Amino acid sequence: MERNEFLLLLDEALELKPGTVNGSETLDSIEGWNSLAIISLMSLVDERLSVNLDPSDIARCSTIADLAGLLGNRISSEIRP
Repeated sequence: MERNEFLLLLDEALELKPGTVNGSETLDSIEGWNSLAIISLMSLVDERLSVNLDPSDIARCSTIADLAGLLGNRISSEIRP
């Protein structure tokens, strides 16, 4: 998955207009980042990448780059704040 596709996936999980998330945000600064968004993200990542994310791993993330790190090499470009 390309970096831009991951950001669009986050937009979808957060129910935001495509292109809203740019990758430099902290998770707590993103409107709609809550437990429902986490469940949605987990579902989308499972569906599209066949990766099962652990909610406790997501809870330890503070940035979008941290989230991308959970997916390892499934994201082809590094996400930097």
